Amino acid sequence: MGEATSAAAPWKALIAAGAAAGLVSALFGVGGGIIVVPILVAFAGYDAKRATSTSLAAIILIALWGTIAQGVLGNVDWRAALLIGVPAMLGVTAGVAIKRRISTDQLELAFAALMVLVAVALVIR
Repeated sequence: MGEATSAAAPWKALIAAGAAAGLVSALFGVGGGIIVVPILVAFAGYDAKRATSTSLAAIILIALWGTIAQGVLGNVDWRAALLIGVPAMLGVTAGVAIKRRISTDQLELAFAALMVLVAVALVIR
């Protein structure tokens, strides 16, 4: 797949990705990438590296709005959020370094394997 730019990507797919990511994030607490990345790859022509990077940028907005909405309701454990968030920033730094060194095919395979593992874990529960 070629590297689509946001201008070249079908705007309907981008809007659908955003709406689905917001809904799934609010319902299940997942980061949106589980929804956004497959939509960007399958329907907007992005390769996996650009899709995951674009998804991270979009998640800033999703997370901010979700945090505000849930914070107003008193549903956020701020201490836990910091204890998860700060190390996650280190993890992102490591992930970016790894992503720079692997192929798009390897990234797609790793993402697919993660989705299978998550699905199996959910079924077992």
